[in-house]
Amino acid sequence: MNLCDYGALRALLERHGFHFSRSMGQNFLIDPAVPADIAAASQAGPDCGVLEIGPGVGCLTAELSGRAGKVVSVELDRKLLPVLAETMASCENVEIVPGDALRLDLRALAAEKLSGFRPMVCANLPYNITTPVLTRLTEAGCFESMTVLLQKEVAQRLAAPQGSGGGGAFTLWLQYFWETELLFDVPAEKFLPRPKVDSAVLRCVRRTGPAVETADEVFFFRVVRGAFLLRRKTLVNSLSAALPELGKERIQAAIAACGLPDSVRGERLTLEDFAALAAALAG
Repeated sequence: MNLCDYGALRALLERHGFHFSRSMGQNFLIDPAVPADIAAASQAGPDCGVLEIGPGVGCLTAELSGRAGKVVSVELDRKLLPVLAETMASCENVEIVPGDALRLDLRALAAEKLSGFRPMVCANLPYNITTPVLTRLTEAGCFESMTVLLQKEVAQRLAAPQGSGGGGAFTLWLQYFWETELLFDVPAEKFLPRPKVDSAVLRCVRRTGPAVETADEVFFFRVVRGAFLLRRKTLVNSLSAALPELGKERIQAAIAACGLPDSVRGERLTLEDFAALAAALAG
């Protein structure tokens, strides 16, 4: 069965009495070239164990099954479980795990289900859980890479060059742990139902160590988040609001000591800039 064929997909869903859930952000791919390209971009091979979140009817799952040693797909919508039982019946290396990826212990899941394989992530993520899922996957600390289909605007922001003004606090947090790369766009017409925006594929490769050295990682990220608290304000004003205990004069002095202009905004700083600034503020 061609799981991306519009007619076949409609017939499959009708046969199982399935209706799309807007709250779950369900949009299924209807162009077979897209899941094939995403699976290829993941660079999964026989020695790899892939965690997929939100398999839908399994079009990407099937592509991953043909490449990886094992695929574990977490599906929240129990109405899709009988659909997946049918579509994945011939894929012996695929295991469907019912559950919520935001509640499961992803590190324990990978250790149990993907033991002996190089763990990675490949998924068409629902738009409404992108940030929390990427956070959970990062904090799990066990995945070598993540190849994910996201809302295009979000993918562009997460791959934005540091200091370009195109990213935010979460961009820097993600790039602290991962090397991010925007791969290719996926137009809205490639989905059923059609979303209001286009999508794009983002690939993240785990760094061997943090992007910068910090004496106090918790304080470092307080500074990063604080710099974006008042996005339209200068760095000194935003940090003064976020870290009032330091005082505006101390913050101004630290910014000057790092060679940054008084008018600079947080979006113009790189991770290295923030590491120097955090050290100056801590001292």
